[in-house]
Amino acid sequence: MGASIFFSFLTLFSLLTILQAVRALPLSTSSRWIVDEGGKRVKLSCVNWANHLEPVVAEGLNKQPLDAISKKIVSLGFNCVRLTWPLYLATNDTLASLTVRQSFQSLGLTDAISGVERNNPKIIDLSLIEALQAVVKNLGDNNVMVILDNHISKPGWCCSDIDGNGFFNDQYFNPDLWIQGLTRIASLFNGVSNVIGISLRNELRGPGSNVDDWYTYMQKGAEAVHKANPNVLVFLSGLKSDKNLSFLRKRSLKLSFSGKVVFEIHWYAFSDGVAWQSRYPNLVCSIVVNNMMKQAGFLLNEGWPLIVTEFGVDQRGTNLNDNRYLDCFLATASKLDLDWAVWTLVGSYYLREGVVEMEEYYGILNKDWNGVEYDNLYCYDLKCNCSSFQRLCKRILVWNQATGPLVEFARELLPLLSNVREVMKILEGYFKLSLLQKKVFEQVKNSCQKVFARV
Repeated sequence: MGASIFFSFLTLFSLLTILQAVRALPLSTSSRWIVDEGGKRVKLSCVNWANHLEPVVAEGLNKQPLDAISKKIVSLGFNCVRLTWPLYLATNDTLASLTVRQSFQSLGLTDAISGVERNNPKIIDLSLIEALQAVVKNLGDNNVMVILDNHISKPGWCCSDIDGNGFFNDQYFNPDLWIQGLTRIASLFNGVSNVIGISLRNELRGPGSNVDDWYTYMQKGAEAVHKANPNVLVFLSGLKSDKNLSFLRKRSLKLSFSGKVVFEIHWYAFSDGVAWQSRYPNLVCSIVVNNMMKQAGFLLNEGWPLIVTEFGVDQRGTNLNDNRYLDCFLATASKLDLDWAVWTLVGSYYLREGVVEMEEYYGILNKDWNGVEYDNLYCYDLKCNCSSFQRLCKRILVWNQATGPLVEFARELLPLLSNVREVMKILEGYFKLSLLQKKVFEQVKNSCQKVFARV
């Protein structure tokens, strides 16, 4: 059930205020906020789109036309794509000059070739770097902003502590080559207005990780990007697979520029093992949020923008750990008014970890990329049928999963509920909500009332 309310909550607490054309660009920062040229807040509500696996082609182009995918992104309420790319695309001219067709041929992906020929004939014989540019351009044509994320060095699935891509001076992570690649990408997209940011590196990790090298190289990377393209925001990740930025409490980042730095974190259920399914959920939420604030959230209070560039759940709704985590994440994201990027748009991969056409259970789209996998359970900008939104409203009844008999009592009443007034009566009469839960529920209630009023 947790996955079934995924985008309903995000829509209610974020998307209702940002479904607009691309703002006055370029963007910059003002204290903890990302703002446009007029100083107005721009909330990034993004989806991740993978372009970093072995084929080095944006996933799904064998399934649907590029423009159809871009329009689907917009229709789902996103204003931004975090588009991943491997370092070698920018530093290995032999790789970058391969055509999409040649890349698929080298991997034996004949069905992918046929699919791209059918759905995107203008892309099949572009070079890999030109294909990346084509995706970015089409997103721009649809008023979608782009963050270019250096996800990995050697094309492939990410991530492992021992994959050679984790930290500076690992097998595939030469810092000088990395600076070169960042510079090339920043230069290539200089003047492309919908590219609003470049993320220096995804999930720094592994046994070689250390704070001193983080400062040395991340500062160099940030300076290189800003010099090559002063318009873009520069996104900096932390240590421990992008969970830890606590070292910034004692040692500030020293850069020659300001108003362009955004910090990023990742937050999944599995970031905390299986705690969500094995312990009292409200207690776990309290502990996890407190830890997140100590590790990274404190930056908001110190006047730095912080975006969750990856979070997500198994969309099948069968993962108890994910389902319980999701309630906590969404409440926290609402309270802190966080910018975010959900993992992932991808419904299936050309090739992932040796498996052709692997389905992505964290994916929003289905494996054929022609619709949302759980379409009957989602709401986008209140563009939904009554029954699906009622399901969201009723979900609030069991927000606190540890209230014992009251939950069972509420469950028995679910079929009898016909309007928000009844929902509120039960909640206010039987549940002791925290201040945060009350605030969140008020927002849900107001949106529910609008829907029920139209029925």
